[in-house]
Amino acid sequence: MHRPNPIDFSLYLISSMQALPQGRDLLQAIEQALQGGVDAVQLRDKNLPTSERLALAKELRTLTRRYRARLLINGSVDIALAAEADGVHLGTASLPIAEARSLLGPKRLIGYSAHGLEELSLVAEQGADFATFSPVFFTPSKAAYGSPQGLEQLTRACNTSPMPVFALGGINLSRIPDVRQAGVQGIAVISAILASSEPLRAARTLKTALTEN
Repeated sequence: MHRPNPIDFSLYLISSMQALPQGRDLLQAIEQALQGGVDAVQLRDKNLPTSERLALAKELRTLTRRYRARLLINGSVDIALAAEADGVHLGTASLPIAEARSLLGPKRLIGYSAHGLEELSLVAEQGADFATFSPVFFTPSKAAYGSPQGLEQLTRACNTSPMPVFALGGINLSRIPDVRQAGVQGIAVISAILASSEPLRAARTLKTALTEN
């Protein structure tokens, strides 16, 4: 399938207020992460009221434009359009990909959270532009999705998927060489950056590990 939207990022930060150290502001942490090399941000925080989530999306749009980074909204086409985001990130409980595409048009991105090889293949056929594949390693936030996929499954995912794959779940600095060897487009992280007392430094270290030869 021809994909009109090339994926031009490798360090994908997923927002989570719960991951922040006590007293830290989400927007401040994300701006520091952008300064450190994050080149795409997903607004998750799905429990926020819609009005607060839209306001946060608009503030993130301003930040991501300043740093020439992508912004995707988890699950909400309406907020993505209202905030002029680059696209959405969908999952099993979201709109079908075809319906999201009809609302977003051809130029915005559609990412998808895949938790197995069959699901990854299916959403590629349906027109997703890229997918996260998780959990690669154990992480509490993904425990509900079953046992970790492991590096062998991640490698199969990257080798068989016609779209770019991002490793998600328990990714930290020490695991980047292994996931790079599996063939990923990049990594998606939450706590590896947002739980750090120094988000800029954490992001910079991860980005260096992703891009060094």
